[in-house]
Formats: sequence, structure tokens, C-alpha cells
Amino acid sequence: MLVLCAACGQVDDGVDRSEGADGLRGLELEETFEAADFSLLDTQGDRFDFRAETEGALTLLFFGYTHCPDICPVQLSILDAALTDLAYVQRQQVKLVFVTTDPARDTPARLREWLDGFDTSFIGLVGELDRINEIQGEFRLPPAVIDPPHDANAPDAYYVGHATPIIAITGDGQVRALYPSGIRQSDWQHDLPLLLALNSTAAGASGGQ
Repeated sequence: MLVLCAACGQVDDGVDRSEGADGLRGLELEETFEAADFSLLDTQGDRFDFRAETEGALTLLFFGYTHCPDICPVQLSILDAALTDLAYVQRQQVKLVFVTTDPARDTPARLREWLDGFDTSFIGLVGELDRINEIQGEFRLPPAVIDPPHDANAPDAYYVGHATPIIAITGDGQVRALYPSGIRQSDWQHDLPLLLALNSTAAGASGGQ
């Protein structure tokens, strides 16, 4: 599985948008694998059991942080714009789950306010960084790394190096594709209907077992 990782402030180059077997412009996995089953707290303080809460939905999972100067807000802005182009029924089948890699600064209130600036339906999750890094490992991503503060007089002014892809997971719990930084709105507009079709097929197959 291809892993793209960068400190915020850097942008991944050389994104291959050639279409895979299913016509996706994202980085389609040659072999799907089962998404991790984990629990964290949402921004309301309630337990969020990932597999149970996302069953049947096309889930887009992103690990990042609210103080990110570029990659995280750009990724979410581009995706949010593409999601608004979906028909209402299609949009209801998609869940965006954002897991903070900066729990020291991303309080539930801060995370909720930040996500609401994109879409109030976006789900924010918080937890201890060690646990979040374990979860990233289960998705075959590298751990987040806290960089030293860039201003000695401002210890809270630091960047977080983290894996940049948004992970596409169908409702049967299978990881299907990655969408790294550099993916355009037009790529999402092209892929979202295809991912929803994959999701419907997966749901039908699992329902028939």
C-alpha cells in the first residue's frame, strides 16, 4: 500500500491520477483490506465505535489537525465542495470522519468549531495520541510526529507531521482507495459516484451472505 506522509507546510508531488480497474482517479488498492475496528470519543464526548457507526456507509477517514496551515484545510475544502454536488440521497450515504493527530490543542470544542466551518455533518474524533497512532498503524499509515516548536517563545506553535491521504472505506468495512493531497475537486467529482456504486455493490454482497 502506498503511503504518503508530509509535515504540514509541504505538499505531496507526483500524484498518479491514472484510472484504476474501477476507473478511480484516487490511488486504488490492488488488494482491499479490512478497516480497523476502533473506538474514540466524538466532539460531544460520546463513544464512537467506528465500524458500527459507519456500517453501510461510504466512509472517508482523514487523520489531521486543526492548526494545519495548508494540507488539512485544503483537503477538506476540496472534498466538501465535491460533496455538495451530490444528490441529497447520495450525500446521505457518505460519512466524513476526521481524527485529530494533535489532541493537546484540538479540544472537542475547537475541533467541532473547525469542522463546522466545512460541513456540520463531518464527524470529529479525539483521543490520546499514542492510541491514535496505533489506529493509524492498523490502517497501514505511519504515526504522527510532533515537530519542535518553531518559536521558542511560543511552545504551542508547532507543526504535526502526519499521513495525508483521505481513506475511502465501503460499508462492508473494506479499505478501497487513498486520496492524497494534490487530489482535485474534479477528481472527487469523478470518483464519488464510482465509490458509491462500489459501496452499493459491497452492501448487496454482504447482505446476501
